[in-house]
Amino acid sequence: MRSYNPDLTPPWKRSAPVPEVPAEVDLVVEEVSTGFCGAVIRCEAGTVTLEDRFGKHRVFPLEPRAFMLEGKVVTLVRPSAGPTRPTRTASGSIAVPGARARVARAGRIYVEGRHDAELVERVWGDDLRIEGVVVEYLEGIDDLPAIVAEFAPASDARLGILVDHLVPGSKESRIAAQVSSPDVLIVGHPYIDVWEAVKPSSVGIPGWPRVPHGQDWKTGVCRALGWPENTGAAWQHILSHVHTYKDLEPELLGRVEELIDFVTAP
Repeated sequence: MRSYNPDLTPPWKRSAPVPEVPAEVDLVVEEVSTGFCGAVIRCEAGTVTLEDRFGKHRVFPLEPRAFMLEGKVVTLVRPSAGPTRPTRTASGSIAVPGARARVARAGRIYVEGRHDAELVERVWGDDLRIEGVVVEYLEGIDDLPAIVAEFAPASDARLGILVDHLVPGSKESRIAAQVSSPDVLIVGHPYIDVWEAVKPSSVGIPGWPRVPHGQDWKTGVCRALGWPENTGAAWQHILSHVHTYKDLEPELLGRVEELIDFVTAP
């Protein structure tokens, strides 16, 4: 005879069932016991690896009721279908696995310097390749009117330009005002340098220091933060902490998206 062992736990003491959620790459969850919040970057047999917004990795066991998703307790389970892939690009766009880069458009996006170009590539690179948009850097905009004239923008070859420190009365704003064309869009952010467009919290600093007028800004930042006065190494350190659009200030995000839309418009 089969034995029968009923559950005598009172209903009000029983744990309510919670949903099982596949630990897909990029899913953002919070581990209940530690409060560690991060995105799934890897799920293996029995464990899941999370990455927080500072780039720190933690490995947790796939235990029941161990995570919170959008404020609700869930049980993470290993995805059933093959290896996981990112569902979104670093810019937040829907990822297109296996998509080939489009043949480059005649239109271009110009940015001021190498650091600007590397930051745009870090966050929007996947999107730009799918759209066939090439980003080039100018090493300053002092000769911008001549550069635009040489490019000869047209309706099928639009030119978008991202300018640092584009605020009223600045040298940059006066130069930009000399360029006028329906096929050219010049936008900018208010920061002295694109370094400032990276959120301080992402880099692990309380804020970007104020540098006295007359000093080289990047060198002054390194000095104020106690970093070696090697601006190239400092930038690589900053860039290594940029993982997605969430690490950038909205003043830059909106401007880059605007440029991409402009040069890809029919």
